Amino acid sequence: MRHGLRSRRRDACALLRKWPRDCPSAISTQLKKLEEQAGAQLFVRKGRGLVRTAAGEALIAYARKIVDLNDEAALALGAATNTGVVRLGLPQDFFEDVMPATLTAFSSRHPTAQVDIRAGQNHKLAEEVAAGRLDGASVYFDEGSGGEGELLCTLPMRWLAHESFKPAGAKPVPLVMFDHPCLFRKAALSALDRARLPWRAAVTTPSLSYVWAALRSKLGIAVRTAHGVPEDMVCVDGRFGPPDLPPIEIRLLTSQTASSAAQDMCEILRGEANRLIAPA
Repeated sequence: MRHGLRSRRRDACALLRKWPRDCPSAISTQLKKLEEQAGAQLFVRKGRGLVRTAAGEALIAYARKIVDLNDEAALALGAATNTGVVRLGLPQDFFEDVMPATLTAFSSRHPTAQVDIRAGQNHKLAEEVAAGRLDGASVYFDEGSGGEGELLCTLPMRWLAHESFKPAGAKPVPLVMFDHPCLFRKAALSALDRARLPWRAAVTTPSLSYVWAALRSKLGIAVRTAHGVPEDMVCVDGRFGPPDLPPIEIRLLTSQTASSAAQDMCEILRGEANRLIAPA
């Protein structure tokens, strides 16, 4: 019975993740049954495809939590299905150098291991490690916050813009920011508010690549570290009047239930992060 319930929950996740352009009759029937069970409309048609409603978004969030809790329970009971999988969380800033260097070194030691890499918001990665759903993660923390884990390095935050960006006089500072919550977003807004400088949100996004795209479109300025910044981006600290920013910490979090292979992965990540990120 529990197995069947778990299967239906996973089916719900799978169905809700789909964004079909054309919905075959079999899927239509399953979606109709799912909506009847939920007692709410989960999809609306848009063009030739379907998009999730607010109820659909809420349901998939709960379905994912149910599946995660099931996997967590299985792990606690020694019946985890992902034995041999090493799960690592990283900021998007690390995808171009730290991640490939870490994976290359790890695969040479563990050629048959499966690796699951996840990007996400800092607080979510930390929660995933604490819950045992990630074996390790590299996470940003406010400087001096006493964050858990091992301090890898401390980096200055910078105001960044495209090299061709020109500020629009005394208008509010246009900001390109990650979605809330984000430590870089918080630092930018706090600094501007302390300096009593007006600002406006020009672009908000969960994607670092979209941040760079928005800056290339000259839509505003952003706050990041100098690590992994594209060549056409420049530091504009002090040029357009934005206030100074605090440093930010990078910490390594390791799950208490990490396997020996996962601990090896975290050790490699520590070394590559110190080599590629930590200031000389």
